Amino acid sequence: QVQLVESGGGLVQPGESLRLSCVASGLYLDFHLYGASWYRQAPGKERDLVASISSYSGDANYAEFVKGRFTISRDIVKNTVYLQMNRLKPEDTAVYYCHISGNWGQGTRVTVSS
Repeated sequence: QVQLVESGGGLVQPGESLRLSCVASGLYLDFHLYGASWYRQAPGKERDLVASISSYSGDANYAEFVKGRFTISRDIVKNTVYLQMNRLKPEDTAVYYCHISGNWGQGTRVTVSS
């Protein structure tokens, strides 16, 4: 059974940084053979794709609203995908979810407020 566990969320002020982690377990194949994505869902809004990293090459893609501020990466030894979030804005406030191979984590809450 695949399990994704996110962590790293919290309350920060505008302009600060956070790094989210998503640890995967129970995957059938080696971790680098899976693509992974981070999504976010703000209160009352739909879940939006934030960033993704491809299988094999690890190429990254970003939503326009986070380009230049967020970085997705992975550690294939630790079966972990990260989301480094810099220069956070109040509009980044949301629950952030990891998604791998049709599976979702429980989410980690990020609140950006002064």
